[in-house]
Amino acid sequence: MAGLTPVTARAHVFVGDVDAPALDPADHHHLTRALRLRPGSEVTAGDGAERWRVCRLSDTPALAPAGPVVSDARPAPPITVAFALVKGERPELTVQKLTELGVDHMVPFEAERSVVKWEPGKAARQVQRWRTIAHEAAMQCRRTWLPEVSPVATFAAAAALPDATLADVEGKGPTLERPVVLVGPEGGWSPSERACGLPLVRLGAHVLRAETAAIAAGALLAALRAQAVAPSGGVGRAPP
Repeated sequence: MAGLTPVTARAHVFVGDVDAPALDPADHHHLTRALRLRPGSEVTAGDGAERWRVCRLSDTPALAPAGPVVSDARPAPPITVAFALVKGERPELTVQKLTELGVDHMVPFEAERSVVKWEPGKAARQVQRWRTIAHEAAMQCRRTWLPEVSPVATFAAAAALPDATLADVEGKGPTLERPVVLVGPEGGWSPSERACGLPLVRLGAHVLRAETAAIAAGALLAALRAQAVAPSGGVGRAPP
């Protein structure tokens, strides 16, 4: 058990209280039926907000603590990707991949050229679905901090986020000085949106699909934060 981390454990789950960890019945079913883990198998259990510990699986949803509580600092700076609503299941893919990449905050919003226009009830159901996807993806990739998926916002609200930028092929490379990127819909930004005054950031040499652009924004910012790539022009901010 020495040196065990959420990455090396056989499975990682989220619980309401790491001091008295107990699985959601659906998660217990997944571990014992889908993953075929046996009672006594080691897993890591976290609260999604810093604290986690090694536990052992049992026949019931209750987990047996098998190690001390560990606290992981939240990665800094926090990364936000705001994405315009698009059709089909592509937002689900976006949320899943942004979670795997380590994005901290996701903000879906309606752009002027968004084809998708939802009534409040449907929007709330979709957001709850995306939060479930983020939860499942965070378990799969062994995140100790759960990401936040905000309710569907307006473009104005997304653009008002501190340190926000607009994804655009005419921009400069993203930096951690402004770790918030807004990605537009299939039809691109409207003239009024593009003229909102936010800095433009370029995510690649080609025109990207909306979901690809959102994932690229998360990947670039996460790589900068992890110091996996060098900041362009020396203007990125390294993590403390």
